[in-house]
Amino acid sequence: MHLTPREQERLLLATAAALARRRLERGTRIGATEAIALVCDEICEWAWDGMSIDDIASRARRLIDLDQLLPGVADLVPLIQVEALFPHGSVLVHVNQPFGPPNEAGPGAVLSSLGSIDLASGHGRRQVALTNTGDRTVWISSHFPLDQINPAIVCQPPLPGGYRLDLPSGEATTIRAGESKELEAVTFARVENDGETN
Repeated sequence: MHLTPREQERLLLATAAALARRRLERGTRIGATEAIALVCDEICEWAWDGMSIDDIASRARRLIDLDQLLPGVADLVPLIQVEALFPHGSVLVHVNQPFGPPNEAGPGAVLSSLGSIDLASGHGRRQVALTNTGDRTVWISSHFPLDQINPAIVCQPPLPGGYRLDLPSGEATTIRAGESKELEAVTFARVENDGETN
């Protein structure tokens, strides 16, 4: 029998879902892999039957009770996405919090102590004025080198290579057309084990 990759994935999903059903029938709790497989398998079958996406998402959240899961599973699975085949074609079905809201202190949680963190400690900093001389808003992320930003952004005073905005990783700032912002820039330079700065 020749199967496409999509058909192979569907059969693998059905097999894992069958394992989940057997364990639940015995009264055994299931882990994240089996729980995800069971929910995805049911979603695919409901889609095949032509159920609406809203009804599918609602039923998927009620499919498995929290007491049927191993501890921590609900915290490990904040969402489930599966591409399901409906009568009208394939659709990505998104189910947020399939096993209920996560515990903020559950597995994978980020627990921080009180106080503040000094970002890029020991790195050189300079105050700069960034002015957008273009006609569109420019978005500058925390990691982007300021000597390589959009040419419409004028930096005063001009900086040598190796500077970025002093923002937490993943954050950014936007500068609208004609706008100027006073910001702080920080060097990429770091100290190696031998004491030399790069």
